[in-house]
Formats: sequence, C-alpha cells, structure tokens
Amino acid sequence: MSATAKPQDAIALLKQDHAEVKAMFKEFEELGERAFVAKKKLADKICLELTKHAIAEEEIFYPAVREEAEDSDDLVDEATVEHASAKDLIAQISAMDPHDDLYDAKVKVLGEYIEHHVKEEETEMFPKAKKADLDMVELGQRIQARKDEIDMIPPEPMVTVKGAQASQPRM
Repeated sequence: MSATAKPQDAIALLKQDHAEVKAMFKEFEELGERAFVAKKKLADKICLELTKHAIAEEEIFYPAVREEAEDSDDLVDEATVEHASAKDLIAQISAMDPHDDLYDAKVKVLGEYIEHHVKEEETEMFPKAKKADLDMVELGQRIQARKDEIDMIPPEPMVTVKGAQASQPRM
C-alpha cells in the first residue's frame, strides 16, 4: 500500500509524478560537471520513477482513457510511442556510467522528451479524461498500487517490439 493517507485521483497523482520528475531533471542539470556519483544516483532515481509511471499509465490509465474518452485513440497511440522512445533512452542511461561521453546528453534529451510528453498529456489527454465517465479516485488507487509494486528498473520486461505497443517481452 501507498504511504499516502488519502486517495488521490489519477490525474492529480500523475501530475504529481510529472512535477517530481521535472524537479529531479532540474537538480541533475545543476550538478557539477564532475559530480559523477551524484549524477548516477539521481539519474537512476529518475529512470526508476519514469519506469514506474510509464508502466502504470500503460497498464491502467491509457486503456481507461482509450475506452471512455471521446476521440482519444490518437492521443493514447502517440503517448504510447513516446513511452517506447523514453524507455529506450532509460535503458541506455541505466546501462551507462556517468563518465561515459554521452551520459549527460542522454539524460538531458530524456528530460526534454519527458517535458514534451508531459505538456501533451496535461493539455490534451487529461482534459479529455476529465470529461469522460471515469472513476478517477479508483484509477488513482490502482495506479499507485501498481507503482508501489515496482522497485527496480526492469529494462528486459520493458522491451518493446518495433511497431507494437506491448510492454511485455516477446518470445
């Protein structure tokens, strides 16, 4: 169960995740050029939080929006593709050392990518979801419960087959 006492609605929970990750990216940018240990620790935390968020959205929020929100298919499809690209960068960053040449650049690009994704979700998808007949508190509880189950970055189970939207491994 979550450490939070009162249930949050899904959109408030997802927006909170967005704000927390944005703050972590800002903190990363402010670290000194030679703060390798701090960079690795913070980048790993960013990657974990993004992974938890993406899995919960893809398994719980996106299907609910697709099912109930009018004209949401294109938005959900685009968000799913954006997640696939973010997961690819997350896997690359997770496998890297902060001394590697492109480490900082990849974290920066991931931050820019997430900023774009968040803007679209918050200005386009969330308003459609609010208008739909969704139980946002129940969705929020399911999202939080799913996030609480994930305690590591799982690049292997997150493998996305090119052109597919599944987050399950293909055998």
